[in-house]
Amino acid sequence: MISFRRFSVAITFLLVVSSFTLVLAQRRGPHGKIWTKPEVDQLIKNAEDRSDSFVKLFDKALDKSALDGSNREDRLNERAKDLEKAMDKLRSEFDHKENYPETKPEMVKVLNIASEINGVMLRRSLRANVEEEWLFLRRELNILASVYYLPGLRAG
Repeated sequence: MISFRRFSVAITFLLVVSSFTLVLAQRRGPHGKIWTKPEVDQLIKNAEDRSDSFVKLFDKALDKSALDGSNREDRLNERAKDLEKAMDKLRSEFDHKENYPETKPEMVKVLNIASEINGVMLRRSLRANVEEEWLFLRRELNILASVYYLPGLRAG
């Protein structure tokens, strides 16, 4: 009788622990969505591609703005390149980690840099194609922010 009781307690314990582990392994995003590593991989790829495109367009737009040739233009271009590098670092760390939540510190860095650029994009009026590309990139970054349970970039 006692061995049966120990056995049932042990089984119950194992079921509780395995259920808890399963819940921890699944990350839920907005509306309870569970994100898989391949889905997050695609989100990172989308944001990475957008950041590459944005940096090129941003540089060209600044060259055609009143900031052309100024130290301010150089600093803004450098921050845009920093965003691109931070996205590359996120990608690299993501590829080397088994669980994507381990890359949250890299995502925080991406969002910190993007927040600075977002402030510039909200205050300045640049060419339509740059602003549109930033809107798309900001949307991609906000989706990633929700996956990592981080605050997103404000829209205005």
